[in-house]
Amino acid sequence: MFKYIPITDEDKEKMLSEIGVESVDDLFSDIPNELKLNRSLNLENSKSEMEVLKKIKSIAKENTSIDEMTCFLGAGAYDHYIPSVIKHITSRSEFYTAYTPYQGEISQGTLQTIFEFQSMISELTGMDIANASIYDGATASVEACVMALNSGKNKNKILVSKSINPETMEVIKTYMKFKDIEVIEIDYDKVTGRVELESLKANIDKESACVLVQSPNFFGVIEEMEEIESITHENKAMLIMNVNPISLGVLKSPGEVGADIAVGEAQPLGNSLNFGGPFVGFMSTKAKNIRKLPGRIVGETIDSRGERAYVLTLQAREQHIRREKATSNICSNQALNALSATIYMATMGYKGLREVANQCIQKSNYAYKELIKTGEYESVFTGEFFNEFTVKAKHNVEVVNENLLKEKIIGGFNLENKFKELKDCSLYCVTEKRSKDEIDNLVNVISSMSFKDSKEKIIDTMGAI
Repeated sequence: MFKYIPITDEDKEKMLSEIGVESVDDLFSDIPNELKLNRSLNLENSKSEMEVLKKIKSIAKENTSIDEMTCFLGAGAYDHYIPSVIKHITSRSEFYTAYTPYQGEISQGTLQTIFEFQSMISELTGMDIANASIYDGATASVEACVMALNSGKNKNKILVSKSINPETMEVIKTYMKFKDIEVIEIDYDKVTGRVELESLKANIDKESACVLVQSPNFFGVIEEMEEIESITHENKAMLIMNVNPISLGVLKSPGEVGADIAVGEAQPLGNSLNFGGPFVGFMSTKAKNIRKLPGRIVGETIDSRGERAYVLTLQAREQHIRREKATSNICSNQALNALSATIYMATMGYKGLREVANQCIQKSNYAYKELIKTGEYESVFTGEFFNEFTVKAKHNVEVVNENLLKEKIIGGFNLENKFKELKDCSLYCVTEKRSKDEIDNLVNVISSMSFKDSKEKIIDTMGAI
């Protein structure tokens, strides 16, 4: 396959002749003249393939690859090790699409990969059924809330913990605004970092369709789900858990906790950071909710020859049924990203996933303790954490991160940008990919920083604002 296919003047003439027009201008004659550019495009002279590749590579070199940096930034996108087998398989031409099969039963290979994805997600989350992938973790959370609203009669509000990913919260509010659904934010305990149970009890009632909780939450803290589950179900609401799939290698699954729906972002499962996307969401639930599940479900059956075959068992999206009866208008499937996640889960297995999760816990706890020892940070929350933790810096977070960047280290997320009450607080992430030497280097760089001009920089920044 050519990297690009050039077109000659002769090719152009043949194409115009086949269409039945004399010129390109005739082809676009329906467009009013005042709307046309009416001049040549400001393009460089044509180049050979070799020249184009050289130019593109020179532009690409202006970017700094994540492979050249040491990343301690998480906040929803995680730098995990990706086994080489994943890209080897996903780069095959029969898989190399992010889209879904419209003539599903013809695409048996694609259907099987989706079926395996669903099966593994169901096992991982401890649920009965999972659907084909959703855009990302944020839209999965929204779809779960909509599902709960569709399941409950005369319910017009949802409860969402304030400690979920702020971007997920924004997406939820946008969707619910146009559905006239009230979104109640449940506060977090300023000591533990967990959901404030009294706030949950004070706000939940018979009109509440669901309670959405993220665990580990955005601050990295692991929620105590048992009591949340009890309060939620006592009030006849559905419990939705947004989870980090890697954490399920060691933590109780949503199914074990008693959640009704499990959602999350599957990017940590063998998908690259990709400059922030594309990612892939997942969603699973109990069997009784299967008819309310959005998207599509691939099932296994027997064909006319008595051999195993795969079919689109349920298709509850608007392209397949009448719009007003559709459970969702998400019409795509992140098939390539879901395939990466499937290969990752198959490659790692239970033991591998548990090992990755344990390394995340051990290395993040080591980094946390060493950073506190420097005297430049202090603890913020007392709740146990998984692979992310919140610390309060003695100096401006942006200044610290600027200094770290000079040493090719990507520092923590500035929580003050999303939570004004967490002034000078950073959210650091440590995955299994970070070595002890890299963590020690982070600590040494921070310990040796000179902050004598920090106040001046902060004043200059404030002045610019």
